Amino acid sequence: MIGIIGAMNEEVDALKGLMEDCKVEKHASREFYIGKLEGKECVVVQCGVGKVNAAISTAVLCDIYKCSSIINTGIAGSLDSKIDIGDIVLSTDSLQHDMNVTALGFEQGIIPDQDISIFEASDSLRKIARDACEKVNDDVKVFEGRVVSGDLFVSSKKTKDKLVENFNGMCTEMEGAAIAQTAVANDTPYLIIRAISDKADDSAEMDYPSFKIKAIEHSVKLVREMLRMM
Repeated sequence: MIGIIGAMNEEVDALKGLMEDCKVEKHASREFYIGKLEGKECVVVQCGVGKVNAAISTAVLCDIYKCSSIINTGIAGSLDSKIDIGDIVLSTDSLQHDMNVTALGFEQGIIPDQDISIFEASDSLRKIARDACEKVNDDVKVFEGRVVSGDLFVSSKKTKDKLVENFNGMCTEMEGAAIAQTAVANDTPYLIIRAISDKADDSAEMDYPSFKIKAIEHSVKLVREMLRMM
């Protein structure tokens, strides 16, 4: 069973609409859609905004559905001026930028009393995603790098610059690291896939409704091609 966590209603609706033998089950106040996508047994869920919502959904995928891998799609803000709006970032790893116990002597981003605070993504899933994206989304570029997450909507260039300086992040959003931590805790390979909604240097703008339509189109095409290749 492959777990797919979508960020947007329309994205989840598109995926569940393509499912064969689809049924819905409810756990932790969320609807999980179970069926076949591109011939693979899958379960699809919209996690909701923020790290707690993301962790809850991932825990259900690991504990109840025993998923063999987890793919998370959504949007993020760029932390690298080379990345244009609409481009795709694939996670090499992920961390929580708002984990701050510096008052007790820990570096920012470090989670006290556990072995790791940076959660490595699956190399094999990332390779599949890159090959899939280059095949079906040739109108955008694909990048690989660190996803930094926090319960904070990051919009200022000053904050973005700090995230690069402190964590070497490639993009920032609000769920990925929680999905990563939960997946790694359950020995489940994961990959975070992010469509970029704004540039790091504020040098370009795009109408958000237009971006959202394209981001969903790219995400759905990418996930479908990944499943065909898995």
